[in-house]
Amino acid sequence: MVWAPGTARAARKIATAAALGGGGLTALGATAYALLIAESLLARKAIGRPHGMEGPPSDGLYGDFSGTPITMVLLGDSLSVGLGMTDPAMTPGVLLAHGLASVSERPVRLHVVGKSGAPSAELAGQVDRALKAEPDLAVIFVGANDVTTQTPPAAAVRHLSKAVRRLREAGAEVVVGTCPDLGTVRPIAQPLRWVTRRWSRQLAAAQTVAVVDAGGRTVAFADVLGPEFATNPGEMFGPDRFHPSARGYAQAAYAVLPSVCAALRLWPEPRPARGEGLQPIYLAAATAAEESGTEVSATRVAGRATGPHGKWATLFRRRLGETLNDA
Repeated sequence: MVWAPGTARAARKIATAAALGGGGLTALGATAYALLIAESLLARKAIGRPHGMEGPPSDGLYGDFSGTPITMVLLGDSLSVGLGMTDPAMTPGVLLAHGLASVSERPVRLHVVGKSGAPSAELAGQVDRALKAEPDLAVIFVGANDVTTQTPPAAAVRHLSKAVRRLREAGAEVVVGTCPDLGTVRPIAQPLRWVTRRWSRQLAAAQTVAVVDAGGRTVAFADVLGPEFATNPGEMFGPDRFHPSARGYAQAAYAVLPSVCAALRLWPEPRPARGEGLQPIYLAAATAAEESGTEVSATRVAGRATGPHGKWATLFRRRLGETLNDA
């Protein structure tokens, strides 16, 4: 795995600013911020809103099994609602619900409280609605709109951290799909594409630090869920070239499913390779930001949660087939 020192330093600064309630302009500075303001308007115009702002209704009970249902809530942005899909079966929430039901052999009750276009600042209201369902599990997809709306990263991370803590205090396990790399989105032109790529990855790393500290676990969505989005944009992106296609949404769901099952202790935790899995949180966060599909969760070393370089974290890439074989 590749460690980006600049990303680690930025993650530390953003997470620290979020914890203290402050923070500078952005992770990139005033010049890049001004560039985003000027060029993001052009990107938004190019992307447009061909799908509207609503995904197909997908709340319901999934899985032909008996027993007490597992209650799962989805929070966040357009990824949580499956914007662009007309069939609920193609949305990440329903795909996750069916996958979780198959592994647990229990029905899954799904509640989607996310909203297309939502930045992290809107998570508080979504958590209010989610908690009414008394969830066993919460999955959050958020971050892209914080970049496109030029939200200071420290503010975005602070909202996410509060949301995770509230859900954990209510007894729900929490899995967060971090900010995707918007540098792969074709309507975003250079030099904005380079700026958004750097900002996206620094935000994703800072999200990981905050989520793990709050008791959740993250799955990295670097490169918008992998090189396939960059090499096969016609198949992985929808007509607006910004939101995923049905295949893209499926890849997002299946990237998260192993971590969802592990969070509910339905699958064993894999044994990471020696020297790769155990890292200080800032290093793990920076590494995950560069490695699509990588999970980061808190751990202990010799009974201690914190080492000389900060909190300890376990970092590994889950593979759906391998995890099923290990179960």
